[in-house]
Amino acid sequence: MGNTRFTSDTQSAPRPDDSLKKYLGKGLRYAVPLAVSAGLIIWLFHKVNFKDVMATVREGCDFFWVGMMMLLTMVSRMIRGVRWGLQLRSAGVARMPVVCEWVTIWGAYALNIVFPQLGEAWRCVYVSRRQKAPLSTVIGTDIGDRGSDLAVILVLVAVSFVAAHPFIMDFLTKYALGRDVTDVTSDPLVWAACGVTVGGLWAICHFFKTIGWVRSLDTNLGRIWDGFKVIFTMKKWWLYVLLTIGIWACYFLQTYVMFFAFPFTRRLITGPGMACGLVPGLVVFVFGSMSMGVPSNGGLGPWNLAVMFALSLFGLSNTEGTAFSLVMWSFQAVIIIALGLFSAAYVSRTRKQQVKSED
Repeated sequence: MGNTRFTSDTQSAPRPDDSLKKYLGKGLRYAVPLAVSAGLIIWLFHKVNFKDVMATVREGCDFFWVGMMMLLTMVSRMIRGVRWGLQLRSAGVARMPVVCEWVTIWGAYALNIVFPQLGEAWRCVYVSRRQKAPLSTVIGTDIGDRGSDLAVILVLVAVSFVAAHPFIMDFLTKYALGRDVTDVTSDPLVWAACGVTVGGLWAICHFFKTIGWVRSLDTNLGRIWDGFKVIFTMKKWWLYVLLTIGIWACYFLQTYVMFFAFPFTRRLITGPGMACGLVPGLVVFVFGSMSMGVPSNGGLGPWNLAVMFALSLFGLSNTEGTAFSLVMWSFQAVIIIALGLFSAAYVSRTRKQQVKSED
């Protein structure tokens, strides 16, 4: 019996290699985005004169429009919180106060500035514990929430190709990056490889379900499907669509109102063929949205470069593009952090109230 117990304890104890892999994985998860942000910002400041950027901000920035952008940033997160609450209720999670729905998003975005994806993990765990709901269900709605964002981005990319066709073609033909994109997307081997990859994943999940990592992959894919399924089966799907339109309208207007903040972007509003600034606004917005797929701290680095590059398609200099992107990102970060601090205070206060009520 003694030997049996010793063997069982030995087998159940975590191996040093497993612990090392666990901490190494967590370290890389946070270190890679930080390195990407830092590297791209350093490269950006080597490319432009920072003194010229600051002079451009001091001499030409109208901070009234910056304030309007910050207000839209807050409202967009509020609408997102209400939309996620609708999705959670459709999945069987008890209704939360509307302020709590806002807080889950405000807090998540603030944490994502510090460590990417940390906010997503926090809001899922917080809602699961607060509402006493299965964590897997909450995670599934979160994945569905982000999946619907991906669908919107793909639609916006298609719309931008139609509305800003000359500028997109200019990017695809004159810039090396654009030519690389064209070469990749027009190569039949790339599409064949994508088809083989998808087919291979399906075959693995279907025929090798007993393997541990396959079960984990199958579970994650099931959660993704559950998140999407709730969207399609909810009773108030039309409200979900309206809230989604509201979110992305606010996102676009954040970029558009910032065009009024600088003299060089105001010219894009009145210029010929610009549709009152809607065409360049759409291009800048779409480029910035796609850059959020790159792991970074709240988009710092990839988003700035994407916006700067998009503005260059309309004749703006690197200094002007950098000034625009840094002001917009910085003041967005200010309002997001402020809302995150409010969220922390709200969570702490409601938790104390809950403990008192239980006593």
